Amino acid sequence: MPLLRRLVIPLIIIVVTFSSSNIQWTGNHWKNIVEADGKGYYAYLPAIFIYKDLNFSFFDSVEKKHPNSAIFYDYRANCNGKICNKYFAGTALAMSPFFLAAHFISTFFSAESDGYSKIYLVLINIAAIFYLWIGLFYFKRILLKYTDDHVAVNFIIVVTVFATNLFYYVVREPSMSHIYSFAFISAFIYYSIRYFEDPQKKLVVALAFLIGFIILIRPVNGIIVLLLPFLAGDFKTLKAGCLFLIKRYYLGIFSFVLFVSIISIQFLIYKIQTGHFFVDTYIGESFNWTNPHPIDFLFSYKKGLFVYAPVLLLCAVGVFDLFMNNRFKFYAFVFFILLLIYVLSSWWNWWYGGSFGTRVMVEYYSIFAILLLLAFKNAKLRIYKYFISTMFVAAMVVCQIQTYQYRYYHIHWEKMDKEHYWRNFLRIDLIEKENNLNKDLLTE
Repeated sequence: MPLLRRLVIPLIIIVVTFSSSNIQWTGNHWKNIVEADGKGYYAYLPAIFIYKDLNFSFFDSVEKKHPNSAIFYDYRANCNGKICNKYFAGTALAMSPFFLAAHFISTFFSAESDGYSKIYLVLINIAAIFYLWIGLFYFKRILLKYTDDHVAVNFIIVVTVFATNLFYYVVREPSMSHIYSFAFISAFIYYSIRYFEDPQKKLVVALAFLIGFIILIRPVNGIIVLLLPFLAGDFKTLKAGCLFLIKRYYLGIFSFVLFVSIISIQFLIYKIQTGHFFVDTYIGESFNWTNPHPIDFLFSYKKGLFVYAPVLLLCAVGVFDLFMNNRFKFYAFVFFILLLIYVLSSWWNWWYGGSFGTRVMVEYYSIFAILLLLAFKNAKLRIYKYFISTMFVAAMVVCQIQTYQYRYYHIHWEKMDKEHYWRNFLRIDLIEKENNLNKDLLTE
C-alpha cells in the first residue's frame, strides 16, 4: 500500500505521456502541438536562439515551410509602428530548457534546426508533462496539509487530473500557458502555507520568485496573492506572517527587487522590440469591468466551468465545511473566488476563444482540490462517502468522454449551445458512425 501511494503521480505521468505520444507524436499530428496562442508563447524561443529577431520577421517563412491552414494564427501585434509579440514571455522561459535540449539534439545530428521541426515540438509536449509533474508534486503536499489520509489525497489528485480539462491542456494543447501557471501557482500555494506555519527568510525569497514568474507567464494570475489570508488560516497567523516581513525590511526590499527583476524581463523585451518599456500588445482587447459575465462563465453551454468540469460543483460541500469549521477561511475564500470570477469574466472575450471548457481556471485547480478533499474526507457516514466517490468517478467518465468528443469536434471549440450540447451528450457512438462513414467514402 505505501508503494502504491508513491506511484500514483508517476502512473498519471505515464498515462499522460502515453496519451500524448499516441495522439500528438504520430503522423503529422506533431504539427498541432504548438498552435493558437501557444504559437505566440513559444515564438520567443526560436526568435532569440535561432533567428536573433525579436520582431519575428521569420514568421511568414516558417508558416510557408510548415503549413497548417487549420491552425494558422498570427501572434504578432503592431505596437507604435513596431512589430512585437502579443503574448508574455514567461511560458517561453519555462519551456526554454526543453527547447534548448531539442536544439542541441537537432544540431548534433545535423537535423533540421529551424525551431519548428518535430523534435522541437515533441519536446514542448514533454515540457508540459514535466510541469504537470511539478504541479502535482506540490499539489499533493498541499493536500497533505489538510489530512494525513494518503488514500483520499491520491484519489483527489486522480479526480482533478481526469475529471477536469487539466488532462486536455497537457495532452492536446501543451503550448498554452495554463499548465505552466498551474505548476507555479501550486508551488506558490504550498510555500505560502509553509511560510505561515513557520516564517523563514528563504520562503519569502521563494515566494517573491514564484509570484514574479506567475505574473511573467500570465499577469492576471497575480491575483493569487489575495489568497494569502485563506492560506494563513486565521487572522493571528496572517498578522504574524506580515510582522515577520515588516521587522526584516531588508528582506522585503531584496524580495521586491527579485520580483521586479523577473517581471522586468518582459519590459526589456518590449524595449528591444519597440523602443519603449511599456506597450499595449492587446490592442482593442480589454476588461469590461461594468459588464462581467459570471453566469455565462460558470454555467453557459458555450464554455461554462461547471458544464465541462461538473466535478467542481462538489466544491460547494467543501465550502460548507469551511463555513461550519473556520469562518475566517470561509470568508477569505469566498472573497477570493468571487473576485477571481469577476475579473476573469470581465474580459471582453469572456469565453476565451477556442478552448475546451473554461481554460483560464486550470491554473487554480489546486484551490478547488482543497475543497474537493474537504468534501470527501469529512464524509462521516459510509453511504455518503460512497455517494461522493461515485460522483467523482462519474465526473471522470463524463469529462473523458467530453474530451474525446472535443477532439473530434462533436463539442465545438467555440459555437456550443444547449441544443448541440444535449444532442451530443455522451454520444460517442456518433463519432464512430462518422469515422465509419469517412472510411466508406475513402474506399469508394
